[in-house]
Amino acid sequence: MSDDHPKGLTPDEAHQLLHEHPQAVLVDIRSSMEFLFVGHPKGAVHVAWIDEPDWVVNPHFTTEIRKLLLGGVACEPGTPCAPVVLICRSGKRSLEAGKALLKDGLKSVYHVDEGFEGDLDEDHHRSTTGGWRFRGLPWEQC
Repeated sequence: MSDDHPKGLTPDEAHQLLHEHPQAVLVDIRSSMEFLFVGHPKGAVHVAWIDEPDWVVNPHFTTEIRKLLLGGVACEPGTPCAPVVLICRSGKRSLEAGKALLKDGLKSVYHVDEGFEGDLDEDHHRSTTGGWRFRGLPWEQC
């Protein structure tokens, strides 16, 4: 993981990391509507990076992530940092949000490079070529 980019993980790698590190948190950063109606990984916490109605970057994003971790990001020498795994639709927003967290001092930041739904296929459909849901990992929707 470079100092300014979160480490990209495949959906399977992210799922494995979450199993191996119970202190890790999976954060779905999509809009509220996407999280609720498209579905989300089971166990994911929702903190929007960009959300309705204004569609601007959440100015409190890092603070909200720090609150989730309850101090677990205070990476003192010799103590582990709680991993933060970000997921969005296709991996683009989570990369940008991860860069912001690293810039703000968080240390153990990852992102799911295929996202929840993956990229568009030739018919402009998602969840057909990649993503958390396509890979058969646990998910739910309202």
